[in-house]
Amino acid sequence: MRDNPIHPTVDFERDGVQHGFLKVPYSGDDSGWGAVMVPITVIKNGDGPTALLTGANHGDEYEGPIALWGMTHSLSADVISGRVIMVPAMNYPAFTAGKRTSWIDGGNMNRVFPGDPDGTITQIIADFFSRTLLPMADVVVDIHSGGKTMEFLPFGAAHILDDKSQQARCVSAVEAFNAPYTLMLLEPDAVHLYDTAAENQGKVFVSTELGGGGSASATSVHIARRGISNVLKHAGILAGDVERGASVNLDTMNPECFITSEHRGLIEMRHDLGAKINAGDILAVIHDTDRTGTAPVECRSKVDGIFMGRHFPCLIRPGDFLAVIATIVD
Repeated sequence: MRDNPIHPTVDFERDGVQHGFLKVPYSGDDSGWGAVMVPITVIKNGDGPTALLTGANHGDEYEGPIALWGMTHSLSADVISGRVIMVPAMNYPAFTAGKRTSWIDGGNMNRVFPGDPDGTITQIIADFFSRTLLPMADVVVDIHSGGKTMEFLPFGAAHILDDKSQQARCVSAVEAFNAPYTLMLLEPDAVHLYDTAAENQGKVFVSTELGGGGSASATSVHIARRGISNVLKHAGILAGDVERGASVNLDTMNPECFITSEHRGLIEMRHDLGAKINAGDILAVIHDTDRTGTAPVECRSKVDGIFMGRHFPCLIRPGDFLAVIATIVD
């Protein structure tokens, strides 16, 4: 496999604070000999662990970019031990367009790993993460939210892994992130995720969902900013104690936690996120918007738990994610 064509304008081994770009070659109608310039900050102070911090893996998810762009300005080298690499907007073309996927190639960054140096722009960026940035990292934090089409309770997440020692380290880091909810997450489609690429390399990986609806709240940004700081403290990169508050433990190991729409129409939610749900409860009804006078279709939960995530906004099609119910873990 050939070398990745991305040229970084920062030196990952140099002490101090550097702000630069991952320069991705790009030739399009708008720039014949151009480049996609993905902003990156590297902060290093001597030897120690490396944290790789990312946002906007999907371009319409804003808690990560807000928290990380602020941290690129506020974090100084003299307060860390080791190295922090921050890419506030992994899929920069998607981020600049306010879309989940890239406006250049339609690429969904979190479905193309490990990437391809001979592929599209999105695949090239993924390959650079897989073969250059991830090998440098000890701990990886990737901040997600629901974007324009989903909304979630704010949670930090780890995955079930074959390596139970690695799984325990991931769980410990997620618990240190200390979102209001802590989840053991079953991914519906894990093969080409950034999460999987990092975990396959033995990394400690922390993922989140911190809201949604295509925006960010003061609360969700605070959870992201505090959580990132907590993980850096947990890793020994930042000094100080982890700030801890109450966190409810959840899991979605049962595939029936996830509900997919089989109908087209207008959703009427019967519960708000955070509600306790019993199996058989009506979560939502879908009104037929092609005609009036038709009884709505009822969508019921198959499990007991907490209403953790929902489709957003209110128009839905067959095959769309409708809701997820998470099981409470003692």
